Amino acid sequence: MALGVKFIRQAGIMISKPVTLILIFIYVIQTTATVFLFFDRAEKDRVVHRQEAEIASLQREIDTLKEKLQIFEVIKDFQIGFTDEEIAQIGMVIYTESRKYDYDPFLLLAMIMTESSFKKGQISNVGAQGLMQIRPFVGKDVAERYDLGWEGEYPLFRPSFNIRIGSLYLFELILKFKDVKKALIAYNIGEGALRERISLGMGLPKLFVSRIKDNYLMLKEKYEDSSDSSNLAPVSGAVNG
Repeated sequence: MALGVKFIRQAGIMISKPVTLILIFIYVIQTTATVFLFFDRAEKDRVVHRQEAEIASLQREIDTLKEKLQIFEVIKDFQIGFTDEEIAQIGMVIYTESRKYDYDPFLLLAMIMTESSFKKGQISNVGAQGLMQIRPFVGKDVAERYDLGWEGEYPLFRPSFNIRIGSLYLFELILKFKDVKKALIAYNIGEGALRERISLGMGLPKLFVSRIKDNYLMLKEKYEDSSDSSNLAPVSGAVNG
């Protein structure tokens, strides 16, 4: 009887070893497969994220190119007296200044159209010069305070310099008045004149802002892709309002 039990035990051990090896083998295969699937999924996720980033980058490049083309198209259609090289410079500086100060480029284009009609060498009856019609004492003050280089006898007739000064000056006024419409009025009649009107409780002039708004809406409707829902500048809403 003891021999029978011993034999059965030995037989049981002999049977369990292969089963154990099979179970271990299955476990190893399952674990390996799980690890492989995990890393395969992680690699696929990295590929997807990389592709999404590349697509987003490409879309930004397309949007940038589209925006630049819109700016150049407006300038080419309305400019009077500028060379092709000057047109390219004007387009690039409008784009870069809009990015710098978070303007809608069409706002700067509308301001230039309102101020100078995109005519080269414009000068007003009060001495304002260039595309954005800046008076020399204002331009010189802005240029010297920000070390922009006030060089030559008539630097404001250089289109790129004029737009940089005008964009910065408008940005200063927006920060001071916390209101785009008031900033535009101050740009037109002078900061001191606007503050005096406000202190005296006088009504604010409407013609300049109204003309900018009309030009802005016209340019947006004519040149901006109707499928483009992006808005680069919070100030556009203020002008449009």
